[in-house]
Amino acid sequence: MTELKDKKSIVIYFSRADENYGVGYITKGNTEVIAEYIRDLTGAELFKVERKKPYAKEYNTCIKEAQIEQERNERPEIVKELPSIDQYEVVYIGAPVYWGVLPQPMLTQLEKLNWQGKIIRPFTTHEGSGLGNIPNQLKSICAGGQVLSGLAIRGSTVHQAKDKVEEWL
Repeated sequence: MTELKDKKSIVIYFSRADENYGVGYITKGNTEVIAEYIRDLTGAELFKVERKKPYAKEYNTCIKEAQIEQERNERPEIVKELPSIDQYEVVYIGAPVYWGVLPQPMLTQLEKLNWQGKIIRPFTTHEGSGLGNIPNQLKSICAGGQVLSGLAIRGSTVHQAKDKVEEWL
């Protein structure tokens, strides 16, 4: 995949700091750490998807909020929308795994984009879910794009994962 490193690219990601499962309180979300590694290694631009009303800082409250959102198939309002990905050839999509799938704020953003002809590289942070069903979910959401192999990194190991990211790229 080395040839992809030279293509115009963007990392679209959702990441949450505060109290996280398996790592305690953190000031920067695990997925954001991986997104920044990708930026550093490829020169990709970064676009962080942020829920307008942030999830609770406490982990258990946060997962209750996120699960209700998912059960209702909601598309929560986000701070800023990326209007287009026309200028990019490669789109890295990153998020923590929420019950096997993407967090709902990612759907708010991803469903609005034209994926025709894009190369899509999914990555996740997790504490046991791997990629979950996210690659299949992206194949549905990103119709017209080509979803390539993904990368799953345990959230508790992100600060030691730059080599894994580089190998995947």
